[in-house]
This record gives sequence, structure tokens and C-alpha cells, in this order.
Amino acid sequence: MIFGIGTDICDIRRVEATWQRQGERFARKVLSDAEFLVWQKRSARWPQRGLRYLATRFSAKEAFSKAIGLGMRMPMTWRHCEITNLASGQPVIVLHGELRTWFEARGLRAHVTVTDESDYAASFVVVETDAPDTAPTENPPCTSTPP
Repeated sequence: MIFGIGTDICDIRRVEATWQRQGERFARKVLSDAEFLVWQKRSARWPQRGLRYLATRFSAKEAFSKAIGLGMRMPMTWRHCEITNLASGQPVIVLHGELRTWFEARGLRAHVTVTDESDYAASFVVVETDAPDTAPTENPPCTSTPP
């Protein structure tokens, strides 16, 4: 059963402008320690590649925060949500701290995809549950009348 869906599109030029103003402080705010190391390596080889990496992680975390229905409120934090890749290249979400505890207590599973093209990074997240009583109740089910 779907618990939540989130999507986000991020203008890489805005990420670059923020990075120009805040520098490494911005990357440290958004990225986990492991992500930060990847960002440093990619940025050292090709700065634009580092910016794309930062933008896709920013976008994926925004999409995840929407899918779980919290937005950027506790226990959701930038650094407790990590986007990493399996050996196959598939992106996955790894959670830490209170966010992990909150997520696991609800028996949730997340699926994420990220992409970037020219000036934009985009992400899509689906969060599932096996327990229907954990699904958000604020949104009434959609109904439609046949034509």
C-alpha cells in the first residue's frame, strides 16, 4: 500500500548560486558525512559534476520529505536522510538517527529515483507500507463520478 509519493525538481543554477554565497557550509548542511565525501571527490575532478550531485541529493531529500508527509520538520533533517547508490548504480535512501527510528516504527519502505539534465535535477520517491493503519489520514480518498 502506498503511504506517500513525493517529487521535486531543482534548478541546478539556484544550487550553484547558493553554493557561491555559502560555499562548503551549504554542502555540509544538506549532505550526510558520506555524501559530503562523494561531493568533494566529484567537485575536485569537475566542479559542475559536484554541483549536479549536490542538486540531485537536495532534490531527492525534498521529494522524500514530501512522501513521508513531514516536510522539513523533525524528525526529518537533511543529514539524517542519505541518498546513496548500490553497486548497480540504483539510488537508495539510507536513514539515520530519529528519522530512521520514526520510519522503521511505521514499517515503511522507500523507493527513489534521481536524474539531472542540463539545468535541472529531479527526483521521485514512493513510500510503501504493509500496514494500512499507518497510512496518512489527512487526505480523503479520491472519488470520481463516471461521465
